[in-house]
Amino acid sequence: MTASTTFGIAIPQTVGPQGFDGPAVRAFVQRAEALGFASAWTNEAVIGTHPDLAPLEVMAYAAACTERIRFGCAVIVSSLVSPVHLAKSIATVDQLSNGRIEIGLGTGGAFRAFGAFGVDRASFVARFNEGLALMRRLWTDERVDFDGRFWQLSHVAMEPKPVQAGGPAIWFGGAHPAALRRAVAHADGFVGAGSQTTAAFAQQMGVVREALDAAGRDPSTFRIAKRVYLTVDDDVARARTRTAAGLHGIYGEFGLPDLTPVAVYGAPAAVAAGLREVIDAGAELVVLNPMFDDTEQLERLHAEVLPLLA
Repeated sequence: MTASTTFGIAIPQTVGPQGFDGPAVRAFVQRAEALGFASAWTNEAVIGTHPDLAPLEVMAYAAACTERIRFGCAVIVSSLVSPVHLAKSIATVDQLSNGRIEIGLGTGGAFRAFGAFGVDRASFVARFNEGLALMRRLWTDERVDFDGRFWQLSHVAMEPKPVQAGGPAIWFGGAHPAALRRAVAHADGFVGAGSQTTAAFAQQMGVVREALDAAGRDPSTFRIAKRVYLTVDDDVARARTRTAAGLHGIYGEFGLPDLTPVAVYGAPAAVAAGLREVIDAGAELVVLNPMFDDTEQLERLHAEVLPLLA
């Protein structure tokens, strides 16, 4: 682990049978802050059977419970929504958190249910690019004149601006080489999905490095992150079973194969070894995503796993 490696933690977003447990989430993010985690992260799942709350709203709640820890989302599929509404929501959460947020954006990929959002499948990449350009204008300019393919604004103002000048740092997600090159050209960083293996992430880092070199961009201006699904459990068989069940709950309805190989699980030393592979592949920020027992896992990660990476 390098001196620049930082760790984030996934915020519990899943609503159980009894509904949202606000005190538990508040205690979790306050404990993560006290333990020194750099950031706490959400994800987006607008439609589907997995009962996750929406990311920006969860970030706003968590920000109200804390003072220092930063918050992020990896990722919002911005090609599906109005950039004007999204820009306003992001600026609002940035204000509520006093400038402690970062935002991951993704195009969504061709498999998305674009019809549910009134979006033409053939245009989602173009919508993504234009939407980001418009959001940045709304966060920066006093008045915006914008004559785009999808959105047209004439002398439009949006206030208040984000606390962070120009808006929060923007991370891109995605797996296709074109998405990686797009990130180098237009984003502040790239975040690898939890649903991909470390080997796939390492291959992506080769594309990113080539793109940085081709663009003449200083690598220190472009951050790399990876979400890692994990389970700390001395009973390896139980860890695998529970991890597989957790991943199936998240991704099962998409018809994906067994995703257990993307996760890191087992005793603390095994989890640390798996995380070291992610770091060695290029991750400067590792978003730790426990599959269950969030508070217990948070404590074990801090006390038993991260010291092995120091």
